Amino acid sequence: MSMKRRMTLALTALLLAGCGAMGGHHGAGGHGGNQATATHGLMALKSPHSPMETMNRLEAEVKKRNLAVVSRIDHAAAAQRIGQTLRPTELLVFGNPQAGTPLMRCAQLAGIDLPMKALVWADEAGQTWLGYNDPKWLIHRHGARDCPAAEQVGKALEAIAAATVAR
Repeated sequence: MSMKRRMTLALTALLLAGCGAMGGHHGAGGHGGNQATATHGLMALKSPHSPMETMNRLEAEVKKRNLAVVSRIDHAAAAQRIGQTLRPTELLVFGNPQAGTPLMRCAQLAGIDLPMKALVWADEAGQTWLGYNDPKWLIHRHGARDCPAAEQVGKALEAIAAATVAR
């Protein structure tokens, strides 16, 4: 099995394992504009753009900030390859050691959640969403309470997400 295939399978397994912990959050639910919502550490923003355009904008924002794109995984395309359907759902894996290393110095086991990931999906109503894990929540998940790096990375992700969903 190729390294790329093993990585894709591992990331898919991690994503699916996280679904149970997220309590069924779909991103819907009476939020106006592009207001962020958070459920179990998942920050979610409405996007006025299509899923494909949102993902393209996200990837461009990540690259603009000199972060490395590790992988772009199209879950809907994968479902189609096995004869199933899935609303648009695409994952971008990205980051750099300058952001990730300080997080792991606060809580080394946070490395299981790095590099950072962002998910773009369309909900049942066709609304496009952009979601990512709040670094402060990740650090807390792994037992650390005070981590200035998590605050900094969180602000950077918030800026990337806001630019992505801007009109």
